[in-house]
Amino acid sequence: MSDTIFALGSGPAPAGVAVIRLSGPHAGTALSTLTDGRPFPDPRVATLRNLIDPTSSGLLDQGIVLWFPAPNSFTGEDVAELHVHGGAASIQAVLSALSTIPGCRMAEAGEFTRRAFAAGRMNLTEVEGLADLIAAETDAQRRLALRQASGEGADLYKNWTDRLVRILATLEAAVDFPEDDLPEQILNRNEIDIRTLVEEWTQHIELGRASAGIRDGVRVAILGAPNVGKSSLLNRLAGRDAAIVSETAGTTRDVIEVRLDLGGYAVTLSDTAGLRETEDRIEEEGVRRALDAARAADLILYLSDDATVLRSALPNALSDREGDIFLILTKQDTEEEADQTTGLYPISSKTGAGLTQLLERLEEACQSRYGAAVAAVAVRARHREALAEACDALEHALIEREFALAAEDVRIAVTQVGRITGRVDVESILDVVFSEFCIGK
Repeated sequence: MSDTIFALGSGPAPAGVAVIRLSGPHAGTALSTLTDGRPFPDPRVATLRNLIDPTSSGLLDQGIVLWFPAPNSFTGEDVAELHVHGGAASIQAVLSALSTIPGCRMAEAGEFTRRAFAAGRMNLTEVEGLADLIAAETDAQRRLALRQASGEGADLYKNWTDRLVRILATLEAAVDFPEDDLPEQILNRNEIDIRTLVEEWTQHIELGRASAGIRDGVRVAILGAPNVGKSSLLNRLAGRDAAIVSETAGTTRDVIEVRLDLGGYAVTLSDTAGLRETEDRIEEEGVRRALDAARAADLILYLSDDATVLRSALPNALSDREGDIFLILTKQDTEEEADQTTGLYPISSKTGAGLTQLLERLEEACQSRYGAAVAAVAVRARHREALAEACDALEHALIEREFALAAEDVRIAVTQVGRITGRVDVESILDVVFSEFCIGK
């Protein structure tokens, strides 16, 4: 019999209310002990109770208790929740009292969710979605994570698995019962179904790559020569003095980063060293890091206070990034419209002129690049790697003439998709074989 675990399930103290969760076979005993043996509350009904210290019989707190008997709970086990006052002393008193009850212990990190997964209440994509939902800082991150945590991605993976199982079942039938020739239309349908799956997976792999801009944030590098206003722009957008501003050229030697919420997208702005030829080894290293930051960035703000410089050729290191670059004409203290023909954005970090227009354009760029990715299901690298492996296996199955070898390729694809959700049920293949085919008639 497993231990009963408990932990603070809400935010740290102080708070108005703290939620302490218990899960396991002794959850009912613990609830009865803390409430001095009073009658159990009805399942899923909030009930006011005094919480009593089992060692001293003293009053710990007065709070709301809820009871979720197995299997209708988050973990699939007996679960109790104690809603107590959110002061540090109250929380610690209840946790200490729980630790004295036999069979109860503090939960390890992620242990409630792990038990939910083990009980089949969640699959791996839902677990990962829940973790992302807790960590979400912006609206786009919240929407992406919520789709995963609520099981929308799992439904799609199940659909893919069901279709793979049907394909595999026909191939297994052809191998195990060669005397019953499969109709030509079934083999043709298999080929069409395989090609359709490969096309869908390829699209979702690309959509998943785009979702990295939502989960991990959009990286925006601020580049330009020394003293063109890079640090001033960073500070103005951050609303604080994140970078040192000085008339002395070469003040910024390292990459300085700040995070912004731009229209629901997490944006990391990177202020970089001024680009110029230098014999100062430290400044030279700063220039190298600036170019590295530009190469790693999704978008680049290239600044100059000279329109002629902006209209001339970009640095060689950025020649392949034209579609990702915003040309920013700095120190323009009067409000001017962006030049649509040249793509120049006049701004002033001092007066704020032009910044609203620039931010709107950046938000549009994020929406254009990553808006559709909110619907992605292959949001993690391991998802995309598994789908790519499954694609390779199905493409190999298309050119394989031996049913047994083609079936093995499809089985690999089933396994790869199962790795994503953490559920690989090969027994379901037999169910399809015996339900859809009249074998041994």
